[in-house]
Amino acid sequence: MIPTYAIVIRPATDSDHDQRALSRLAALDSRRRLRGPALIAEVDGVARAALDLSDGSVAADPFVPTAELVELLRVRAGSLTATARACTAPRARRGRLPARAA
Repeated sequence: MIPTYAIVIRPATDSDHDQRALSRLAALDSRRRLRGPALIAEVDGVARAALDLSDGSVAADPFVPTAELVELLRVRAGSLTATARACTAPRARRGRLPARAA
């Protein structure tokens, strides 16, 4: 039987649960806590890696394989950045005719 895992990539919130998870990952990774808004990668409900959206730094559990999770976090962060750029870019006029004077 092939094991299956539920992987969730989501934004970290200000909840105590998420803040404890970010602190735990930083401590396990022997680094400072992520400072900016972050994405969290959870496997079966357990935070295994997180990516700081402001500087791209990562905190990950060194006791489990996380390279693929970090890649998923980077892909998701990239799609968020691309979406944000598309939403804030000025829209080009699409061949609209000027309104007629009455």
